[in-house]
Amino acid sequence: MENSKVLYKDFEEISLKEIEGNYNGFQENISSKRGKIILNDEEKIEVIASHFKGIMQVLGLDLNDDSLKDTPERVAKMYVNEIFSGLNPANEPEVTLFENKYQYNKMLIEKGITLFSYCEHHFVPIIGKVHVGYFSKGKVIGLSKINRLVQYYAKRPQVQERLTNEIAEGLKKAIGTEDVAVVIDANHLCVSSRGIKDTNSSTITAHYSGKFINEGTKNEFLALIR
Repeated sequence: MENSKVLYKDFEEISLKEIEGNYNGFQENISSKRGKIILNDEEKIEVIASHFKGIMQVLGLDLNDDSLKDTPERVAKMYVNEIFSGLNPANEPEVTLFENKYQYNKMLIEKGITLFSYCEHHFVPIIGKVHVGYFSKGKVIGLSKINRLVQYYAKRPQVQERLTNEIAEGLKKAIGTEDVAVVIDANHLCVSSRGIKDTNSSTITAHYSGKFINEGTKNEFLALIR
């Protein structure tokens, strides 16, 4: 690099300081709280798009190309509104509870919930299944709300161990019971698509609390989710 600039074939010269300056100038117009930058979703999209445009330029991509020119904004919207929407507490799902009219006192299992998350180390997908079990303490949760809780915690940069615990703690809070089990079986593209490139391995994590600490109850749960 010469004079803090990068020369792109068929592109204009772009100053790295200029890219940073654009972001710093934007910072002056946004609010802050306790020294932390606070952005609304539209502002997040604007900042991310600006930075992603810089990444594409550094890679030497032609942002005048019809296929690429809108990619920075598309990626920014995807990050904020979709795959990382779980970072916004406003998106936490409202939980619907119902009286356990039938006095069902056995374990309830939601098996094979689709998992799409992103590894926080490389920002590549984690793809797998989540199995959730719980015992009612007088209330039952709408089944789709379990899926929504899983997706809420999955839609943020994650490590699988933390995600497992977040789902379990979120469910405990929602239905007011410690009798919760969560198992995740997932493939990490940071393992299969880069690095070691092992496409056969998967990662399994588990959380057991309350009645599920009992070996008999745990084994029943594991047998039912196989």
